[in-house]
Amino acid sequence: MNEAASIDPEPLRRFFQSGATRSYEWRRQQLLLLQQAIRSEETTIHAALYADLKKSPEEAYATETGLVLAEIRHTLKHLAKWMRPQKAGTNLVNLPAASRVYRDPLGVVLVVAPWNYPFQLSLIPVAAALAAGNTVVLKPSEWAPATAAVIDRLLTRIFPPECVRIVQGDGAAIVPALIRQFRWDHIFFTGSVPVGQAIYRLAAEQLIPVTLELGGKSPVIVEKDANLRVAARRIVVGKFLNAGQTCIAPDYLLVHTAVRENFLQHLRETITNFYSPEPRNSYDYGKIINEKRFDRLVSFLADGNAFCGGDHDRKALYIGPTLLTEVDPAAPVMQEEIFGPLLPVFTYSTTEEAIAFVRTHPDPLAFYLFTADTSLQRTWIEGLRFGGGCINNTDWHFANLHLPFGGIGQSGIGAYHGKYSFERFTHAKAVMKTPTMVDPAIKYPPFKGKMKWFKRFIG
Repeated sequence: MNEAASIDPEPLRRFFQSGATRSYEWRRQQLLLLQQAIRSEETTIHAALYADLKKSPEEAYATETGLVLAEIRHTLKHLAKWMRPQKAGTNLVNLPAASRVYRDPLGVVLVVAPWNYPFQLSLIPVAAALAAGNTVVLKPSEWAPATAAVIDRLLTRIFPPECVRIVQGDGAAIVPALIRQFRWDHIFFTGSVPVGQAIYRLAAEQLIPVTLELGGKSPVIVEKDANLRVAARRIVVGKFLNAGQTCIAPDYLLVHTAVRENFLQHLRETITNFYSPEPRNSYDYGKIINEKRFDRLVSFLADGNAFCGGDHDRKALYIGPTLLTEVDPAAPVMQEEIFGPLLPVFTYSTTEEAIAFVRTHPDPLAFYLFTADTSLQRTWIEGLRFGGGCINNTDWHFANLHLPFGGIGQSGIGAYHGKYSFERFTHAKAVMKTPTMVDPAIKYPPFKGKMKWFKRFIG
């Protein structure tokens, strides 16, 4: 039996329509329950993340549980303010009316989560949807089964089924069935571009709004004035965290030809310093999620020369941190998001040449630039479309709750984190309240002879 068939979202619809989710007290209570459950089950959650992806407890906290807790804490601090109707201006023709913008809950939300950060990319959107006053159905990834099972037990224990439901199983079959059988008020998907496109098409048939957090080929640029030692450290940790299975990881490197050789040495030394001469035994280095992904990544090794790394073990789902040089830009490794511990290295001589190269892979989810030159920084930021990124860093903009996180074009639709998460799961409802004690005749027919007044008051 298709597990989607066993999920009836109508009780969630009825619960939402009852108005029970609208109060500040209800929303706050759901966040507190989730916060307490995560803290009490931290050891179990980290064990599941180790089983699925070989994440150490420290990495699991820094990239998974800690980020969810930070999001909840930030939301609890600001939720009452975010919920208050916001005053808006009123134009001359509508005076003496008063205008407000209300943040209205959307209704019943479907969250489809990925496998690479299976805990935080499931529960950050779930927490945001609850904070916004919605009910939620979550589909965690079956590719991270240990974490999916922990999430199922945790959420089922603390939330009634009319508030939050979990659906497990094969996403390729279940998600389309879920979308076809029910008109969701919003779908929040994190994952690959092809699956995002398929979900977008299904949602469009019912005019269901979507948030799509996708990926793409995110570049990292090293200009000749960059601090090479610092750049190497920040690129290596950003690329090889979670064995490269990060949607915002640098996907390829463009380094100025004047510093190429020096920088490659810095990168190789940094990899050894971070993960030891034998990364397969490193406490801090993860594994590939499954054999299907492993085989695809290994096939990319033939697309260049391994300046370092390239070692692999299918039984252990291990691929070492790898720098690929002499890569043809038309090679398969450059035709899709790598999503693994392989970093192709290219060189350039002028910024214009580098920008032209990056534009061959448009709309990356993330962009990283290493330079101290503010003029170059401005040139790059203004010259490219990208979701978000860093100057002289990688990845960490994701953890800044004051910044929106999301893609553009091929890398996604919509943004979230912090207040942007609350806004993502609410509707900006505009309301204008007009008093009745004043009712100018100029607003009513007959209109003949009133043109000069219209022009004066309307614009």
